[in-house]
Amino acid sequence: MFSPRVVITGMGLISPVGLDADRAWSNIVAGRSGVGRITLFDTNLFRVKIAGEAWGFNPIDHLSIKEARRADRSVQFAIAAADQAVRQARLIFSPETADHIGVMIGTGSAGIWTYTANQAIMDSKGPTHMNPLMIPMIVADSASVQIGIKYGVHGPNFGIVSACATSNDSIGLAVETIKRGDAQVMICGGTEAAITKLGIGGFDNLGTLSRRNNAPTEACRPFDKERDGFVMGEGAGVLILESMDFALKRDAEPLAEVVSYAATSDGTHLTAPDETASQSARAIKRALEKANIAPDEVEYINAHAPGTILGDKLEARAVKLVFGDRSIPVSSTKSMTGHLLGAAGAIEAIWCVQALRHNLLPPTINYRTPDPDCAIDCVPNVARSVSSINVAISSAYGFGGHNSTLVLRKAS
Repeated sequence: MFSPRVVITGMGLISPVGLDADRAWSNIVAGRSGVGRITLFDTNLFRVKIAGEAWGFNPIDHLSIKEARRADRSVQFAIAAADQAVRQARLIFSPETADHIGVMIGTGSAGIWTYTANQAIMDSKGPTHMNPLMIPMIVADSASVQIGIKYGVHGPNFGIVSACATSNDSIGLAVETIKRGDAQVMICGGTEAAITKLGIGGFDNLGTLSRRNNAPTEACRPFDKERDGFVMGEGAGVLILESMDFALKRDAEPLAEVVSYAATSDGTHLTAPDETASQSARAIKRALEKANIAPDEVEYINAHAPGTILGDKLEARAVKLVFGDRSIPVSSTKSMTGHLLGAAGAIEAIWCVQALRHNLLPPTINYRTPDPDCAIDCVPNVARSVSSINVAISSAYGFGGHNSTLVLRKAS
């Protein structure tokens, strides 16, 4: 059975380091952090007072007032990012194409922003004062549904949830939807807006967040021996995926190709990854096997590495299990964006596309003290120009043991 090649023709992004893909990329390669003091709520009672907010984001720049009122903050991010991606792809929606275009936008915490706000309203004023659209605003498929309605498309429409692997899985499953012929185009990615009292308090109580409040831009330290946890980020990444034939017929420019995707699960613990790293390594191996790409052909890895003590160590172990002693560049851009949870994989796939296009590897900033347990080339502190980069992978891991890998290749 013929399996079409799947290419990326549009990218949209809302993030702590910029509100579109090009400006955000400029900040990433310059090593600029998007982490600062939380402004979205009063942190007086909180031990953690820092996060990567989507600084300067105004939903009215992208939605009508009515649309904004009906959308959780995470959905507002997704719609804004989708609008950017659609415009870059020059995607035209018509009755002829509607049946062939689907949507797959994932989120880890869904409408926690709306839930938090309405819980406060109910507690102070009573249930009759709550937003009557609260329920459709907080469900995990709200972003996918509202984007599908906005563009009037009728292809497969899902909201994927797999913790911090969510948007990697959304992109991967969108690729497979196109490969099996159920759509020609997929609007896919992830979104997250969990910088709320519940979100920050909950993750802090788990012991996963950095408390370096006095040095926000230096707080997230992936692979560094002094790392003490991740920094929460927010935003969205959306990609337009198309079968190569469909893209070429409408003269769209392929930005990169998504060659393959694989996912595994640890099946061991509610939050902690498997200490053998065997299943995270198997996800990478399986993705490369499906792509018919040898490990020595991979030239860059955008790591999940959020700056947690155990997670970074085990990701380094997985890299060693797949690539042996080969020195392969493995950078963590979360050092600048913070951890966007369910949106992380999508914005990191965008960094991979940009790396492929510009032959430029983003750095891991705040790297000062080497950790023997993370003995890899993490592109420390400064972006690295290379003569050429043709194959990159993006890995994502999530609570519950989710392991997900995308393999991307330079457009040709």
